[in-house]
Formats: sequence, C-alpha cells, structure tokens
Amino acid sequence: MTQKKRFILSIDGGGVRGLIPLRILESLESRLMHRGIEQPLHELFDLMAGTSTGGLIAAGLSAPRPGGTNGDAAATISELRSFYECEAREIFSYSISARLARAFTNPLGLFDETYDARPLEKLLKERFGWTSMASGLCKLVLTAYDIEQRKAVFMTNGLEENGSRPDDYYFWQAVRATTAAPSYFEPARIDNLTRKSQEAMVDGGVFMNDPAIAAYLEARKLGWDEDEIVIISLGTGRAKEHPFRYEDAVGWGALGWMQPSKGVPILSIFSDGQTQTASYQATHLFNEVPNVSYHRIDGELEPHAEDFANARPGNIITLNGAADRMIRDNTVLLDQLADLLTDHVETRERDATSAVLGHAA
Repeated sequence: MTQKKRFILSIDGGGVRGLIPLRILESLESRLMHRGIEQPLHELFDLMAGTSTGGLIAAGLSAPRPGGTNGDAAATISELRSFYECEAREIFSYSISARLARAFTNPLGLFDETYDARPLEKLLKERFGWTSMASGLCKLVLTAYDIEQRKAVFMTNGLEENGSRPDDYYFWQAVRATTAAPSYFEPARIDNLTRKSQEAMVDGGVFMNDPAIAAYLEARKLGWDEDEIVIISLGTGRAKEHPFRYEDAVGWGALGWMQPSKGVPILSIFSDGQTQTASYQATHLFNEVPNVSYHRIDGELEPHAEDFANARPGNIITLNGAADRMIRDNTVLLDQLADLLTDHVETRERDATSAVLGHAA
C-alpha cells in the first residue's frame, strides 16, 4: 500500500517579490496539467503557510471565493499574477500630496507610513469578502505580530496544542495583518472573532519571514506523522550583491535605518537574516528528521530588485526574469514535485474508489 502523504506549501514574505513564488507555482501547475491533473492547488496541498506577501498568496489560493460555487478559491494563480504585475502599482503608489495633507493634522505626518493602506484594504475586501479562516478550503497558517500584547501570532484554522480550535479571523483582515510591514503600512486593527475583541498586528516578517518550520509544527499539531509530510518551501529571492556599506550606515541614525528611499535597511536586514536562518535551520532539522521530505526553491536577485515596494514595470520585468532563472535551475526538482503530487492525487482517488466499493459490498 502506498504511503499516505501530506503536502505543505510554505511561501516567504517579500512584498512585490511575491511574483517569484507565484511564477514557480504557475510552472508547477502547468506541469501538473500536462500530467492530467487539473485540481486547484487547495485540493493538492493539505496545508498552506505564508508570511506577508506569501500570506496573501496562500490565502488567495485557499480562501473560498465570495459568491463562487462550492470549492472555488478566492483567487487563481492568473488573477494573483495580475495583482502583482498591475494592481500592485496602485497599492505601492507614493503620494507626496497625501503626506503633506497629513502633516497639517499631524506634525510628524511626513514621517508617517509610506503607503496608504486603504487601496489595499479595498482590494482585500473585494477579493475575500467577509469569510473567516474557519471556512478555509485547506489548512492554513499566516504569521503576524501583536504589538499590544507583544507576541507572535499564528493565525490558523488547524488545532491548538491542547486540541482545541484556534482563534478565528476574517480572511481579509488576516491578510492585512500579515502584510502590515512597518514603515510601509500602518498596523492593522483586526477582529478576533472568537474572543470578540480587537488586536493590533504588524507583518509576520518581523520575526518569521520564512514560515516553513511554523508550517511543520502546525502539521504536527494536526497529528500528521513525520513520514507523511512533504514540505515545498518557496522563497522570494535575495540580492546578496546589494550590500549596506559601513561608510553609509554609520551616519544614518534612527531615521536613516527606517528610510524607504534606502529600502528600509533595518527591515530588509531583519527579513533577509531571518529567511537565511530559517532556511538553514529547516535544512538541518529535516536532515535530522529524515522521514520529512523538504524541498526549498529560492535564488538570487539583481541588486536593485530587492525593494519590497518597487512595482514599476521595469522591476516587474526584472522579477519575471529572476523567476524564469529559478524555474530553469530547478527544472528537475519541479518535475519531481509534479510527479509526487500526481501520485498523491491518483492514490487518493484509488483509495476513495476502494472505500466506495468496500461500502457497497
């Protein structure tokens, strides 16, 4: 009898660079279609995990579509690609006039967040409606940080350590929380539907930009055995040739470290450092736990492409080029993953048929 598998998709944070893991998923989906597998990704992956832009993608692929037929996800890969290539320009549009207007009501308005969160919130409400995470089409975990209670938050529809149900949140608000990158967007005030309270959240990338280990722990809380678990972890690229020079950094001061025109160095360093650390830890952890199958796809970016908020057409072309290189460099792995997922679907269908026949007998 074929070993039952549980497939986990984990997607890093990275702002507009979310286009890269999305393109990798598009390539995987194409390979699956060539193998006759046309099921949506929420039927292929048992759990999806995401931080920041990865959380947006994971939620889009696993939330029910408002007004859609039963089983339709809130967004297709094609629709999400359109968001990164087109709509993101509106989200990350800098308005000096808006910031000057805020300065009249707030003397520190010029040092306020770079981008107005309202266009993003409008888009999220339209895409997700008012469905909650409890209605997810597969298991899901999104990361965020509660600035009032000073704690890391894992918004999920799985199980707590004691087997109880976790706190529930509206999908659109959970995505707003996990994407609330400090200095780019103001913190998100979201409803905890279970506790009938409100919480103040910022981007989970401040503590966990790569959520692969969090996804593994969620899977274990669900009771999944180690030899069942297959983790596919997708990065958003890193520009190791983009150094922050000592000669520059030594004179930045507090505002310089947070300045968007410099790429918000402190946030960039936090997310890059955590991603490298988590990937290193996951690789070594799962080598020590050999029954877990762990696959990581990531790659290098051109120095100017690292900016979380650079949604200009030229940079979108650059990011697509980076995605093309990662897909090319991981052609064999992507084919292997497509074969594993195909076997997963066929095994599940055979088991379902056997169960029906056994019941009929």
